[in-house]
Amino acid sequence: MQLDLGSDPRTETLRRLQAGLTASFGRIIRPDNKRRDPVWVLVHGVIGAQTKTAASNASTDALLAEYRSWEAAAKVDEAELEARLQRQTFPSVAAKRLKQCLNAIIEERGSVDLRHLSNLPTEEAMAWLETLPGVARKNSAGVMNASTFNRKAMVIDGHHRRIMQRMGIVPAKADTARTYDALMPIVPPEWSAEDMDEHHLLLKKLGQTHCRPRKAACDGCPARDNCDTGRAQA
Repeated sequence: MQLDLGSDPRTETLRRLQAGLTASFGRIIRPDNKRRDPVWVLVHGVIGAQTKTAASNASTDALLAEYRSWEAAAKVDEAELEARLQRQTFPSVAAKRLKQCLNAIIEERGSVDLRHLSNLPTEEAMAWLETLPGVARKNSAGVMNASTFNRKAMVIDGHHRRIMQRMGIVPAKADTARTYDALMPIVPPEWSAEDMDEHHLLLKKLGQTHCRPRKAACDGCPARDNCDTGRAQA
């Protein structure tokens, strides 16, 4: 006989955190018409290292506008791609990774097309994506959650990971993949894919305002009552 040990208390912490963040920042909901094609989201992630979202949005849109297809973009040499990616923090790295990633998809699928992932369970789809050059857990989760796939996968950026560490919800040195693996089993079961997307966007907002990388501004932080770091500084 297996004992029912009850739900993980961190699940309730996430519920309280979500309520506190929405009370402080309001709702941050991605409209359905703002969900992009999965390949667009993939490209955005591959070129977006340490680059502001708006810049990566502009770069991704500009590439598609100029070359008309990702297959055509894959044929461009790295130097030309780098010239088109000057908005990015590391344009040479972005160009190399993008070309390698697009060509890897073409080699396996015949074209830059991710529709086959819609037939796979989320975990399998993410594992396939993570075999591509330049694609790690944040990117694979983003393709599944923030695109038109609209799957239950938690996108975790540096802000999100840092806050979870400071709150004591994940280990202090957990990387993105380990943070994802720790969080997914404790996400409130009633949360939809849209709820998980909003949770990530709210945590990003918190990281940009209160829970800064060098020093947390705990005074007035809406997460303080649920946070190990915040309670220690009280």
